[in-house]
Amino acid sequence: MAIEIERKFRVIGDAWRALAHDRLRIAQAYLNDSVALSAGREHCSVRVRISGESANINIKSREAGARRQEFEYPIPLADAESLMRLACEGRIEKVRHLVQVGAHLWEIDEFAGDNAGLVVAEIELQDENESFELPDWLGAEVTHSLRYYNMALASRPFIHWTAEEKSC
Repeated sequence: MAIEIERKFRVIGDAWRALAHDRLRIAQAYLNDSVALSAGREHCSVRVRISGESANINIKSREAGARRQEFEYPIPLADAESLMRLACEGRIEKVRHLVQVGAHLWEIDEFAGDNAGLVVAEIELQDENESFELPDWLGAEVTHSLRYYNMALASRPFIHWTAEEKSC
């Protein structure tokens, strides 16, 4: 079974930009509904992602938190484009910046479209208790906050968040 252990943080400031060594433009959409997932009628998210000339289909278990089952498979770009047209409403558009900090690679997602203004850093770990360096550009940890999950952002984008939600 494939397990992903990932922690998410809000990003503050722009100091991370000077450290970014690569960037990828990403478009993704979901083939199932976030409301059904939240209500427990579905137990996983099913996502199609296009990044450059590469495409993947991804299935993630619905648990909130750092540890989830994840299955990801490459698919032909033409298939991904067709699946994007079949997807539920709401798309995620973002640029992923890669930043190496110590022994870990941070993926900093700078969202666009209806999620413009939101910047989130993610780190994948081998173990939930693994220690890692906390760069000074990290804000609050949002690993357990469902509204920061990409599927939630596709159905209720950052543009619709209240001022209070945007501040924490």
